[in-house]
Amino acid sequence: MKILAIETSCDDTAIAVMQARGTSIKTLAQVTASQIPIHRRYGGVVPEVAARAHAETIIPTIKEVFAQLGLDPDRAMKKPPIDAIAVTSGPGLVTSLWVGVTTAKLLAREWDVPVFGVNHMVGHIYSSLVNQKLPEFPMLALIVSGGHTEIVWMKNPTSWKKIGSTRDDAAGEAFDKFGKVLGFSYPGGPEISRRAEKGNATAIQFPRPMINDGTYDFSFSGLKTSGRMWAEAQKKLTPKLIADGCASYQAAIVDVIITKTVRAIEQYKPKTVVLGGGVSANDALRNGLLARTKHIKGVKIHIPEKQYTTDNAAMIGAAAYFTKNKFKSSWRSLAANPAFEI
Repeated sequence: MKILAIETSCDDTAIAVMQARGTSIKTLAQVTASQIPIHRRYGGVVPEVAARAHAETIIPTIKEVFAQLGLDPDRAMKKPPIDAIAVTSGPGLVTSLWVGVTTAKLLAREWDVPVFGVNHMVGHIYSSLVNQKLPEFPMLALIVSGGHTEIVWMKNPTSWKKIGSTRDDAAGEAFDKFGKVLGFSYPGGPEISRRAEKGNATAIQFPRPMINDGTYDFSFSGLKTSGRMWAEAQKKLTPKLIADGCASYQAAIVDVIITKTVRAIEQYKPKTVVLGGGVSANDALRNGLLARTKHIKGVKIHIPEKQYTTDNAAMIGAAAYFTKNKFKSSWRSLAANPAFEI
C-alpha cells in the first residue's frame, strides 16, 4: 500500500510517499518546504502569510516527491501509483490546514482513492515508528512541541487517553520565548540547545514548575517569566552568562518533563514508550529520557530520527496506516478542524 501524506498544520509544507506492508511502514520519498526564513522577520508564524506560502508550494512539492520516485511529475499528477491519501486535518492553524485538506480532497476525487484526515498529535505519536515495526502495547507517548506537552496512554493503536497536558505554556513555547529574550532569531529553541552545550546547567536555579504536584500536567509560564526576569537583571549578557542561562533553563524544562514521564511509566507500566514532537530533537531531552529509564525493566523506548521530530508528512502517513480506519473519511466530508482533540 502506497500512501501520499500531506502535512500543512503550521509553517512547513511537507509531502511524503510511504510504503506500508503488514505491521511496518517506510518512507519512499519526502520533501519539506520550510517557511522559517519567511517568518523569521516577524519573530514568529503569521497565519495568513503561512497559508499563502502553503498554497504556492504544495503542488510543486508534491511534484518534487514524485520526481524523487523516478516518475514524470506532470504525468503522475494525473494518476500516480498511490493507493490512499493521508492529510493533517487538525489541530493547527485553520488557514494552513485548509490548504492541505483542500488539496487532499481534490486529489482523492481526481485519483479515486480513499483519504484519511489525521490528527496532528497522533502523527507525532507515530513519528518514532516511521521505518519501524508496530511495537508492543500498551504504550505511553510523550509529545513535546511548540504548542503541546502531553503524556498519552494507549492500550492499543487506536485507543488514546491524555493523562497529562499543558495547563498554560508548552515546553516549545517556553524555549522560543526565552530565546527571543536573549535576542536569538526565530525559532529560539534550537539555538538555546546549541548554547547550552557550552554552559553550566547548575549555574542558575530556575524553578521546576509542578514537578512534585502528583499530576502529569505541565506548566511553563512561571519558568518563562523567571527566565525573562533573570535576563533583564543581568548588567551585561556575556557569552558565558548566556551559555549558563541556556543550559540551566533547558535543564529545568527537561527535568520536569522526564521526572513526570518516569513517574507515569512506573505507575502505568507500559511495554513501549514513544517520544515525539518538535522538542524531541533536543539532545538533552533525548539522552535524559534514555538515561533515566534504563533501570526500568520490560519497557522499550522509541525516539524518532531527527528528520521526523519536526512537522513532517511521514508521521501523518504512519498514523493513518497504523490506526487503520480511525481517521478514514471521504473527499466530500473531509474538513479542517483546528481544535481536533485526541
